Amino acid sequence: MNQSKNILIIGGGSSGFFAAINCALQHPEAKIIILEKSNKLLSKVRISGGGRCNVTHHCFENNELIKNYPRGERELRQVFSQFSVIDTIEWFAERGVKLKTEADGRMFPESNNSETIINCFLSEAQKHNISIKLSEEVLSIHKSIDKKLVVETSNQTTIFDVVICSIGGHHQQKNYEFLKKCGHTIDELIPSLFTLNLPQSSIKELMGLSVKNGTVKVIGTKHQYTGPVLITHWGLSGPAVLKLSAFAAADFFKLNYHAGISVNWTGNLNEEEVKNLLSFNLSSKALIVNAPLLDIPKRLWEYLILKADISLSKPWVELGKKQLQKLAQILINDVYSMQGKTTFKEEFVTAGGINLKEVNFKTMESKLMPHLFFCGEVLNIDGITGGFNFQNAWSTSWVAAKHCLDK
Repeated sequence: MNQSKNILIIGGGSSGFFAAINCALQHPEAKIIILEKSNKLLSKVRISGGGRCNVTHHCFENNELIKNYPRGERELRQVFSQFSVIDTIEWFAERGVKLKTEADGRMFPESNNSETIINCFLSEAQKHNISIKLSEEVLSIHKSIDKKLVVETSNQTTIFDVVICSIGGHHQQKNYEFLKKCGHTIDELIPSLFTLNLPQSSIKELMGLSVKNGTVKVIGTKHQYTGPVLITHWGLSGPAVLKLSAFAAADFFKLNYHAGISVNWTGNLNEEEVKNLLSFNLSSKALIVNAPLLDIPKRLWEYLILKADISLSKPWVELGKKQLQKLAQILINDVYSMQGKTTFKEEFVTAGGINLKEVNFKTMESKLMPHLFFCGEVLNIDGITGGFNFQNAWSTSWVAAKHCLDK
């Protein structure tokens, strides 16, 4: 019987609520408290996906799913084997929340409103008599004589059988102080998911334009990604850039966000392939500017022609070998100087957090302090944009809830 068991959930965000509700489902006799240091609950859920809440991603193969995590790929394999994307969809469906899939694989509630998810969580918490305390901060956790956990907060000191830490990702080390006191290592906190600032480039004047298939590379590193590239009033964004920023987060940090960026506007074509493509038009009397290739938007095509020192009044038939080569080079290796970053809208994600070697991913329990569990972005796990960070939250929370009273 678990009637005397007290479970504390630290953090009133997505992973905290999911852990608390699943603790109640798995251990109905336990007393569960959610402790939130601010005066708001589920704030990131509310603004995620432009207010629609990108619950998960339509990626049902775990071998493919884990590839979307720059940090935590290996560890999440054993987590997703216990609670998968399909399990997530079924969990919400059982509570009247049906999800829909968009063309890019992102999954949202059919209502297109994040309040649907929030109301689901609050309703479940009330249904299972989960206590919620706001504006109370955890200051320290330590072991008691009888192997329970003594939790000191800004308001009181209480003893719990289990503590599940789901405080999310933070930019400042001070938010992890009570975990450092437990002996845990906090891996360096660095930004992930950001756009590339190109302050010296006139390409910003083309803000709003995008190519469906560009390859963006950090010069001097192995990092490059292919996908939609969006030009903004800051510089470059879009899925390819955001994925690059996540996987190259540590390198960007070391470079102080000053780096050479190369864009292949053709996707993955090489110089010879592009030259051959351009050569098909060399007998044409049409103006080069009027014949954009490879779905490149006309204004961007014009910009690239001028960058190759080709007159806008020049017809294809007058294009010389050197100019053709220069245009081909610009199309596959358009170089920019990145000077800084801009956080990607509401999708703020921090790489860093609890060192993964200090956690047992079969149970999500701390290897250093028994009965302390972790879930969500407090761990040094982060996914690219598209619902992957929420899937990490749901899966790690479910595993922690299932195993927290094993002993």
